[in-house]
Amino acid sequence: MQRNPRYNILFEPVRIGPVTAPNRFYQTPHAIGMGYMKPQSSAALRGVKAEGGWGVVCTEYCSIHPSSDDSPHGFLTLWDEDDVKSLALTADAIHAHGSLAAIELWHGGSHSSNRMTRTPSLAPSTRPAKYHLPVTARAMDKQDIAAFKSWQREAALRAKRAGFDIVYVYGGHDYLPFQFLSRRSNDRSDEYGGSLENRVRLLKEMLEDTKDAVGDTCAVALRLAVDELHGPNGITSEGEGRETVALLAELPDLWDVNVAGSLGNDSKSSRFSPEGFQESYVSFVKGLTSKPVVSVGRFTSPDTMVSQIKRGIQDFIGAARPSIADPFLPTKINEGREDEIRECIGCNICRAANNEAVHLRCTQNPTIAEEWRRGWHPIHIAPKHTSSKILVIGGGPAGLEATLALGQRGYDVTLAEKQNTLGGRLLNESTLPGLGNWIRVRDYREHMISKLPNVEIYRGSAMTAGDIKDFGANHIVLATGSMWRRDGVGVVHEEGGDFLNAITPDDYFKGANIKGPVVVYDDEHYFMGGALAEKLRMQGHDVTLVTPMATASSWTVMTDEQFFVQKRLMDLGVKLVLSHHLVAHTSNDVRLTCVYTGREMILASGTLILVTGRIPQDNLANTLQYGNFESLTRIGDCLAPSSIADAVYSGHEYAREFGNDKTNAPLRRERPIGEPAL
Repeated sequence: MQRNPRYNILFEPVRIGPVTAPNRFYQTPHAIGMGYMKPQSSAALRGVKAEGGWGVVCTEYCSIHPSSDDSPHGFLTLWDEDDVKSLALTADAIHAHGSLAAIELWHGGSHSSNRMTRTPSLAPSTRPAKYHLPVTARAMDKQDIAAFKSWQREAALRAKRAGFDIVYVYGGHDYLPFQFLSRRSNDRSDEYGGSLENRVRLLKEMLEDTKDAVGDTCAVALRLAVDELHGPNGITSEGEGRETVALLAELPDLWDVNVAGSLGNDSKSSRFSPEGFQESYVSFVKGLTSKPVVSVGRFTSPDTMVSQIKRGIQDFIGAARPSIADPFLPTKINEGREDEIRECIGCNICRAANNEAVHLRCTQNPTIAEEWRRGWHPIHIAPKHTSSKILVIGGGPAGLEATLALGQRGYDVTLAEKQNTLGGRLLNESTLPGLGNWIRVRDYREHMISKLPNVEIYRGSAMTAGDIKDFGANHIVLATGSMWRRDGVGVVHEEGGDFLNAITPDDYFKGANIKGPVVVYDDEHYFMGGALAEKLRMQGHDVTLVTPMATASSWTVMTDEQFFVQKRLMDLGVKLVLSHHLVAHTSNDVRLTCVYTGREMILASGTLILVTGRIPQDNLANTLQYGNFESLTRIGDCLAPSSIADAVYSGHEYAREFGNDKTNAPLRRERPIGEPAL
């Protein structure tokens, strides 16, 4: 297949200072949770991005000094020559495919916990350290500022020695240079505080020092938040953000611009933002500089990408999450296979991984972060070992992924789904407010399976144990999903109870009659409780969300959504009863107790919806366990109910490892090599 000519503009080379990017696809900095402890894993992941056609591939945040320590999260370091050797692996892996290697030099300032190094946090002015109470960040004096600039310069020289082509000055996401820029965090009275010109001074000097150090062969990029979304007291795209760009317009070789004092605003989930949502904030930048500009917006449509270029919004298509969901997105467009793009759904499971201090994961791409550890590639998969015939029961996320990957290996696969439409849990969850993009998990796999002649799909086929035995498959894969519990057993409340008059999300999606007022009891704490409450309120019901946690949908803090979830519920008029257990209910009310004091509360309730735990639908497994099959395997929610990402991973793992005898093989790990004993 050939590239569609209307996408030719995306494959034009672009000059960035002394280097040239081979195309307009730019993988912007994003965390992968591996950090300085896993250089081989990091190199393998970034190398796959370059192989997939991203013209520029950038690292995650890379600390320039021990006073910028983000432990226990997986951050990079450029503190010494050992770090140079480690990071050279990543630069080499990127260069192996003809892409430019970029590195994001970082100092967190008051955002740095320094739990490992135990160095006092730094800030422009004395402030409580962000998110790391009870630490206070100390105000930097002139000697500290001079030292900080020398750390940036020395780290830039190390980056050059490691082989990087683009070196960042990082002035975004409320880290140290941005803390100097914003009036909200800088109340200095010297030449680094007060007027905007003074507050910009540090960024200007960092750019000049970095260009002087490495600008002969390396491009110098400035990553800047042009709006911190805190209103007129902060940096705004109409005010000081625009003025800052004007003051520094020609200094960097590349402008990497976004919004946010916090990462949650920049990487906002699809539940609360559309594709290209940052355009209204960043579109002014190209009008103030002759240098190339890159920004992000969860771009997955090549037509939207072309529009960004032609309308003069940016020169590159910046992507973090879309490059995780499909590392080969550029190659697919280049080869006329844009219908095969595995589109990011914006669920922010990738952000949850970083916030949990574990390596990257993705709902759409189960191979991400497994490139080195398991040897998984997002495109290539080992061919089949045998002529086995495989029957997959269940067309939800796990079953679809297993079917696709097995089919790509060349196995004869039959997928049986009891409903007339594929998707399983996705059919319900994608109807919740803001979650429409989640159906892409189904759409991509259904489309790719349709291209495989060795895969058959039977919709509307509720297979009994007898049907399965008579089918004659060698291997049976059960992906029959899970159901919501009716006994109230959840994350916090483990005892359960008699809630026979309550309904579950399963009942709601099947059309259960809803009588107000509605109480949604959320002891699962991810998206379901809050999203159901939101939908019911939008339908006109009087809704109260009750949870034993201190915030609504508390686990969504990991996906950077919790603030937006609770604000949305409050704006809609959903009543919140926090820190309360559900004890009992009747057809007219529910009885609650405070998790701290035990005091009781009675709420009127015409309908109680229990969003607590889930249990596997594994009846078939119990019935078939003594059948005459070579193997009978449960995957996804049928094995262990979890996120869609975990279900997809489970299905892929089964298919990828099918036929491999790795029962007792240890998980491959990178291990530190100790120094010789003295």
